[in-house]
Amino acid sequence: MVTRPHLRTWALLGTLLGTATAWPAEAHSAPALCTSTREPTLAGRLSEDITTALKARDGQVSLALHDPARGLRCRLGDAQLYDSASIAKVLIMQAVLGRAEELGRAPTAMESRRMKAMITRSDNTAASDLWQGLSRARLNRVLREAGARDTVLGHDRYWGLTRTSARDQLALLAAVSRRPQAMDLMGQVVRDQAWGVTAGAPRTVKVHLKNGWLPRATHAWRVHSIGIARPAPDAPPVDYRIALLSHDNPTMRYGVRTLEGVALAVHRRLSGAAAARGFTPPEKISEIPDGSAPTEPAGPSLPPLPAPGAGEDRPGPPAQEPATPPGAVPPSRTARARRRAPRRPRSRPSE
Repeated sequence: MVTRPHLRTWALLGTLLGTATAWPAEAHSAPALCTSTREPTLAGRLSEDITTALKARDGQVSLALHDPARGLRCRLGDAQLYDSASIAKVLIMQAVLGRAEELGRAPTAMESRRMKAMITRSDNTAASDLWQGLSRARLNRVLREAGARDTVLGHDRYWGLTRTSARDQLALLAAVSRRPQAMDLMGQVVRDQAWGVTAGAPRTVKVHLKNGWLPRATHAWRVHSIGIARPAPDAPPVDYRIALLSHDNPTMRYGVRTLEGVALAVHRRLSGAAAARGFTPPEKISEIPDGSAPTEPAGPSLPPLPAPGAGEDRPGPPAQEPATPPGAVPPSRTARARRRAPRRPRSRPSE
């Protein structure tokens, strides 16, 4: 997939040469390849719409879409890896619900409170608490059972730096869509975080979603939006899933606008109804990171990500050696000052 900086380079080359140099065919925005076993004409039109929505946009965007009833799939750079930011919380939720199911019980009151805060308000403390209680083996098993083959868990407590792809997120959404509690939580995301895949959805469609938005020293803003479209009450049946991932966005607002252009095209073709909401107004987008990982790496670079399958029961930061042995009383400030002061020579007794 060719990104916009390459297009500028090619255009500049033509200007410097003083010729009307044509861009190579592969330099144009790569089409979102949509195919359908039942409605190929619709798939072709949707491909054109998505290509148009992305034509003048900077940054890198990946798309994975599935409408089972139409036998329709769309793929655009869907194996490209991105830092997941807060969409990793969907994986955490799926793992917590799966563990409860294996144990033959409902989620505990504490688990339920933390999942609700994590999904509906994107609460990071709740996410970290749940992540610390899950083994890497369990998280990797959830991914494997969903058919997610690209995702690499973030190291230690850095769940927001989990590396994932659009196709893996689509596979995870398929698994999540079978859990009523997960769908209920993703349908209650607070209004100021309900941008992205909701854009263009008509009143007959309810979008269950989770977003992520994180700037880092490399690739600027990551802006992601994943969701499941289901019918609103008393509406005709509808069921499609969409994952939109992006990075190299200059601002959060810019990334949201890019993703919403694609979402508008998708809902217009697949819902067949007038949009209830358009683009999110720029003033409603805060430009405040989701806090899922440090904005800039602090100090030395993070240790390399562990290989999938390497597990420990409760991941956490490495223990530090205490400055004072356990149970001992720390020295006073005066005592420490005396230790640092230079020794004076002792006087010798007179003879």
